Amino acid sequence: MFVIIKNRYIYLLFCLFYFTTHQSQVIQTDSIPKHVKEYNKALTLIDSSKYEQASKLLKKIIKKNPDFFDAIIKQAFVKIELKDYDGAEKELEKATKIKPLFYETEKLKGINYYLNNKFSKCKVAFDTALYLAVEDKIDDPEIYYYRARLMLIGKNYIKALEACESAIDLKPIYVNVMTLKAEIRFEMKNYNHVIFETSEAIKNSNEKNINYLNYKLSAKSKFEIKDFQGALNDWNVYIGNMGSNEENLISRAAAKINISDYSGAISDLDTAINFNSKNPVSYCYRGVAKGGIKNYSAALKDLDFSIKLKFNYSTAYLNRAAIRMALKDKHGACDDLEKADGLGNEMALRLVEKYCKDKIKH
Repeated sequence: MFVIIKNRYIYLLFCLFYFTTHQSQVIQTDSIPKHVKEYNKALTLIDSSKYEQASKLLKKIIKKNPDFFDAIIKQAFVKIELKDYDGAEKELEKATKIKPLFYETEKLKGINYYLNNKFSKCKVAFDTALYLAVEDKIDDPEIYYYRARLMLIGKNYIKALEACESAIDLKPIYVNVMTLKAEIRFEMKNYNHVIFETSEAIKNSNEKNINYLNYKLSAKSKFEIKDFQGALNDWNVYIGNMGSNEENLISRAAAKINISDYSGAISDLDTAINFNSKNPVSYCYRGVAKGGIKNYSAALKDLDFSIKLKFNYSTAYLNRAAIRMALKDKHGACDDLEKADGLGNEMALRLVEKYCKDKIKH
């Protein structure tokens, strides 16, 4: 009898504990305001990149709760992601009225102005955000990344690199900054540095989220240091993943010409000309490639047309001279070399002095 009573006592205690705990959880859940529940749903949508749905939900929340600061800030973020920069600017102005000089607001203003090409306003916002970050002891590498992007546009390359280093100090593996450093170094013509930075960026990239700009920057830099095979390899990766356009095909064709892959170059240039039939560079390079396979008559036609499109194209005159030399038309070749020389082509001057001394007028 004692055992039964004891067990019933324990059972009643357990039921009482469960009831009070369960009721407490219900009360806590029910105590969360409806607009906060909806806001949390919007955050889940944002995390899933469902920006359109998140924006619609946030709009309803803000309409009923116009001073809900966090919702306004998230709506601004969502509109930036949707490229509605004017809409984002309006949301950020609302946020500023509620909380003036708030770091996240100023940072988003800077990003929004940057993406909307309002660079003077962008600088003011980023300067303010950086000041607030220092005051509030906020370590945010992204603010330095965007400041560096802004400085690159302003061609302040040294300051841009300094901003990149500040970002790297806070986040050592920051792939976007590695790529940005490569962009800056390319503008500075520091091609070996570009190759290093792009290599680091590619090595540290997530396979599902590779920025193929690194391959393009690397290809251009390798071409400049005369690593033509390396340039071709990088162009193959870039074009294979990003698709071809006129500019990229011309650049890859130039690499192919320099490793004597003339047929491959002609194929790329044929496609480039299909994109744009009025670019003298395509015809000039195709003329060189056709000359490489000794199809001299076709090469001359391309170079003639290149010069027709651009009468002061010194490289086309220089290459046409090479074809004429191959055809043993020394007189015609020297005429072209003199024209190229007159247009400031340094190589043409050396060739005139070497092959056309009898035509040099004293």
